[in-house]
Amino acid sequence: MSRVLIMSSWTSVGHVGLSAATPVLQTLGHHVTQLPTIILSNHRGWPHAAGRPIPPQQILEMVDAIDANGWLDGHDAFLAGYMPSAENVSLACKIADRLRRRAAVPRVVVDPILGDDPRGLYVDRDVADAVRDRLVPRADVLTPNAFELGWLTGRPTGTLPETHDAAVALAGGSPDRDVLVTSPPLPAKETGILRVGRNGETLFRTPRLDAVPNGAGDVFSALIAAGLPVGAALGHLQALIEASAGAHHLDIVGSAELWKRGAAIDGSTLTQHKGA
Repeated sequence: MSRVLIMSSWTSVGHVGLSAATPVLQTLGHHVTQLPTIILSNHRGWPHAAGRPIPPQQILEMVDAIDANGWLDGHDAFLAGYMPSAENVSLACKIADRLRRRAAVPRVVVDPILGDDPRGLYVDRDVADAVRDRLVPRADVLTPNAFELGWLTGRPTGTLPETHDAAVALAGGSPDRDVLVTSPPLPAKETGILRVGRNGETLFRTPRLDAVPNGAGDVFSALIAAGLPVGAALGHLQALIEASAGAHHLDIVGSAELWKRGAAIDGSTLTQHKGA
């Protein structure tokens, strides 16, 4: 089982950010070290929300204490998620660099939580710029949605071929980087993952469900950070989404025995989907 250090948001109610990633990984037997970047009552899609960002210096003091206790070594992955400020992005970069100086170098997974369609960016522009210019280059794995992919690369992502080309650009020619595009452009009743990277180019398709609670992307990136293959991670996530459809929040605990058994989803080579 993996040990994953996650830096992201935390909510009192509901399952997004750390409050999604942690129970899912712990249910599967993985160890999670949590670094909250912001503490909220709930995600801001609800009519009322309260909370505030955690100062980066306070997070750094937490990391130093974790390290002094001997708990920083041995992590298999560092997952950087929601960043409320450019200073948080800078700290995430420092943590990634600090971990990579250790004897066992963890993989760095970046979930560039910047925005979506049709809302556009929902972080400040300086945060988005810092993620693109400083955090993305440090990533071994990136998990953007189609909007984030387009924003990070300045390329169109309206069609599957365009999204593929943008993902190749984001991979930057690195033989060791995977770009996993969540919700690529597919027919209306489908969604899935487009993988471009070290294991070739693969498209994973799943049925699109309505009224899906927030947090599915956080769960997927956490499963990837824990080392699950894309098909296995997507199988768990699809089972969780099906069990949670129409609910206010992801039913991580109540449906655990169902989504834990979610069958891995097979992918197909992208050449089979030309013109999609």
